[in-house]
Amino acid sequence: MKLFFQKVFRFFLKLLVAFLVLSFVSVVIFRWVPVPFTPLMIVRCIEQKLEGRSIKLSKEWVSLDKINNNLQLAVVCSEDQNFLEHHGFDFDAIGKALDFNKKNKRKRGASTISQQTAKNVFLGPSRSWIRKGLEVYFTFLIEVCWSKERIMEVYLNVIEMGDGIYGANAAAHCYFHKDSSRLLNSEAALIAAVLPNPIRFSVLRPSEYVVSRQQWILMQMGLWGGVLKY
Repeated sequence: MKLFFQKVFRFFLKLLVAFLVLSFVSVVIFRWVPVPFTPLMIVRCIEQKLEGRSIKLSKEWVSLDKINNNLQLAVVCSEDQNFLEHHGFDFDAIGKALDFNKKNKRKRGASTISQQTAKNVFLGPSRSWIRKGLEVYFTFLIEVCWSKERIMEVYLNVIEMGDGIYGANAAAHCYFHKDSSRLLNSEAALIAAVLPNPIRFSVLRPSEYVVSRQQWILMQMGLWGGVLKY
């Protein structure tokens, strides 16, 4: 029996070492190489097929210098205003979200752009404590291995921005028929306004809630001086 447990222990130890090595190598590779696809993209394609719809997957990788600074600033104002200051986790926002969730049925998240990037690139959309733990692990890795500019570049190239639409350039072409480098303030703010739930909310048919979020984001962008400086 003792020998059996020793073999099991060695087996899981080897699995752990293999996972740590593979995950670290993957993070280092994606520091330089464009992310070809994400687990969420695969899940959405499967969902489309199961629902009898044609598969829609619109994405186009572009470098950060080809994504208008308006959109970079808009997502920071909308999703993570301490993005340039924290090291992956905004503990003040987490504390406020916990207090809010204790008092309200509608739940508020506190995921940073770094956390969202780690989740999108390396993990699936499922919700569990194990996935959350892995999200923390990968967030730590990308904060150590990547620059803030690289995190933003990956985020804006893989984030879901509509039904079958991923990344800034695909969204800019689909919604405004232009490259992401030419997005106006109002257009960037509108895209950022739907990010909490880009399947439920629409850029083309914005609800009152989305329009109000767009206006709030524009106000925040003005307070930032209209430019995101890394």
